[in-house]
Amino acid sequence: MFYFLISFLSFLILSKSFTSTPLSIGFWLNLSSSSISRIKKSSISFSFSFYKAPLSMPLTKNMISESKLDDHEGEGDKISLLDLPELPLESILERLSPAELCNMAGVCKSLRDRCQSDYLWEKLMKQKWGKVIGDSAYQQWRCHVASRNSQINQQNQRGLFGSFLWIKPKSQNGGQERRSNDSVMALYISLTSGKFWFPAQVYNRENGHAGFMLSCYDAQLCYDSKTDTFQARYAPHGRWAVEENIPWERLRIPPMDISPHVLYTSDCLDDLRPGDHIEIQWRRNKEFPHGWWYGVVGHLKSCAERGNHCCCHLSDTVILEFKQYNPGSRWRQTVINRRHHREEGNEVDGFYGGIRKLHSEDEIARWNNLWPTKTVE
Repeated sequence: MFYFLISFLSFLILSKSFTSTPLSIGFWLNLSSSSISRIKKSSISFSFSFYKAPLSMPLTKNMISESKLDDHEGEGDKISLLDLPELPLESILERLSPAELCNMAGVCKSLRDRCQSDYLWEKLMKQKWGKVIGDSAYQQWRCHVASRNSQINQQNQRGLFGSFLWIKPKSQNGGQERRSNDSVMALYISLTSGKFWFPAQVYNRENGHAGFMLSCYDAQLCYDSKTDTFQARYAPHGRWAVEENIPWERLRIPPMDISPHVLYTSDCLDDLRPGDHIEIQWRRNKEFPHGWWYGVVGHLKSCAERGNHCCCHLSDTVILEFKQYNPGSRWRQTVINRRHHREEGNEVDGFYGGIRKLHSEDEIARWNNLWPTKTVE
């Protein structure tokens, strides 16, 4: 990084000696591509693990002193990276990786503010976490930060020694506990370092156990950067069930922001036709949370199953088929009433709840990609 800055500043000084005409915006944009490559090549000698960086990114005397740049402001005609116009500087920062942005944030206060902006980190969040982090995860993050800051405030105000001396508790590094922030950068670092558990749903839980084939259950998840997989905690009833080494493709954002203990209100019952793809809530008993199970709408036994001759959609009775199970299995098929359907079932076969019709080809394709190699008993 230092080599890059020296080379870059030398170039600018030489350019001033050859021309007095201001450099155009197009020049700066063309220059940004080569600038990025040099920053990346030199980042090895100027890197630190951003997973260990405090979420508020405070700079200490042991880090690169921001005063080295700040003290030179206004001294002669010396030029710094911050002399770049806004557009090319922004273009450079947008192309940096998360670790490189954290490195740049250690250069000076001005770059720290720029490198920690939500504008830059929202793009990085979308690239890495966009398919697993939804509204419920963001809400849980804000609650997590608020709770953490409340605890810190209480700790910093607690402690009475004798009758008059008020002592504020110290953190392990000798100073007062620092307040957490709810920036996008802080969320990204907490997710990537595995310090924040977030809500999502897991396909085929417990490593594709036959009892959960083609289902999707709510869980609290934590990322493991060493294996690029996740750990999940499920809360079936009474105790947490834990699963490790879950790949990215088995996770999804909850399609509805409701508790797994709440019955989903179906709004598609009148529109169900044979061949439609659906997800239906199911649980073993009414003390367990619901999971979402994939199925298709089938034909009635009295139906000819031939194109325009099918009248199944005119009947109040709807057949739901789960073809991952063998014919004859008690889990292969269930019947609901489209006019009066609520939660139906018993302690033997479980309880079937709300239904959502799948319209997205991507959702349907994802279920088909998870199809078992052989039917389940």
